[in-house]
Order: sequence, then structure tokens, then C-alpha cells
Amino acid sequence: MSDKKAIIVGASSGIGLEVAKLLMADGWQLGVAARREGPLQELKAKGEDRVEIMTIDVTKAEAGEKLLALVDRLGGMDLYFHASGIGKQNRTLEEDIELITTETNAVGFTRMIGTAYRYFAQQGRGHIAAITSIAGTKGLGPAPAYSATKALQATYLQALEQQAHQRGLDIRFTDIRPGFVDTALLSGTFKYPMLMKPEAVARDIVSSIYGKRHVRVIDARYRVLTFFWRLIPNWIWRRLKL
Repeated sequence: MSDKKAIIVGASSGIGLEVAKLLMADGWQLGVAARREGPLQELKAKGEDRVEIMTIDVTKAEAGEKLLALVDRLGGMDLYFHASGIGKQNRTLEEDIELITTETNAVGFTRMIGTAYRYFAQQGRGHIAAITSIAGTKGLGPAPAYSATKALQATYLQALEQQAHQRGLDIRFTDIRPGFVDTALLSGTFKYPMLMKPEAVARDIVSSIYGKRHVRVIDARYRVLTFFWRLIPNWIWRRLKL
């Protein structure tokens, strides 16, 4: 993989960091980005000349331009992996939580995925992989903006995949839908069931990228769970206590 180049946005912690480590071990050249520069510097120290870093906040208007600058610095891009995102429970519908979640997971996601798509369309090939979530399967009352934006992400990737096919573009897509992962994103007093380790999820993600999977729900327990979620009628779903 020494000639392969990947950009990872959201690489400073959690799943993005673990995927970066695995790709680095496989010999990829990496461009890593996040809002916090410190962890990115640590990655560069490990990867030396095979890692380029850039501070990017996906909610900022210049984020797309900074992504392209990072691509230039790396010397190209074969894989774009989007791991940036936020999510909180918001049972009282606090406005600031809903708005920042939407700004990051909807507007920021669209900005970055769109930039990568246009780059690959001009290049003639590429692979876009992104972490969405099983939370996009149904509207979740405890986290309205989070579940809504995750549904948007999954639908957006599906739409772009169809568009790329219709345009004859060699762009592949991998929609990664994890269940609950033991990262800072789920920190707090609430105890989440069936927590997965980010290292195990990252291994599944890399395998799914290599296998050119279209959609991957992680893991088997969550594949069963989301299957049954889809079967629940809305009149029952709205009465469930989550």
C-alpha cells in the first residue's frame, strides 16, 4: 500500500485515530485532520514523512479549501475517510445542542464529502468512506438532531453513489454504521448497552474498505437490532420509552 494515499478527517481521537493507525501500519501515506492539532502531531511523529497534518474545523466555510490543500501536500488522494462528528442526548431539546449537531453532522459533512466527491470526479476515481450510525435507522427521541443528521448522511451517500454510477464515475462508497462505541462521544453519566471497543470497530472498518463494502453495520448484534427496528410500526415506535 506504499503508493496509496488516504485523507482522514476526524483523526484526533476515537475511531478516526484507530483507523489512521491501522492504515499507517499497512503502509498508506496519510493526511490527517481534526480541530485539535496535538494528537495529529503525535501521529506524524509515528509516521514521520508518511503523514501530513492540518487543523480543520468542518463547520468553517474554508474547511473544503483546507482539505484540498492537505491533498496537495500529500500529493494526491485515493481514499477519503470521514470520521468527524458529534452527538449528544438532548431530552429537553436545548437549542445550542441541536444547532451545533446539525452544523457539524449535516452542513460540515455535506461540505467535506462534497469536496472529496468533486475531487474524485475530476481525478476519475476514488473511494469515499464515512461513519454514519445505526442512529439514522429511526428517529430517536433522546437524540433528535443526532439521529436526524445520521439519516441525512446515509441518504446523502446513497444519492451520491447513484449519481456517480449514472455519470460513469469510478467512485466507490462505504457507509459505516456502528452501534455504541466506547469513545469520548458517549462520555457522560448514561450507561450505554453493548459498547464496542474502538480498536475492534476500526479493524472492521478497514476490512470493509478493503472489501469495497457499500454499507456495513457494526457489529452482528446491531445488524439484528436495526433489522427489527425497521419492522416496528410508527404507532408503536412513538410510544417506546428509550
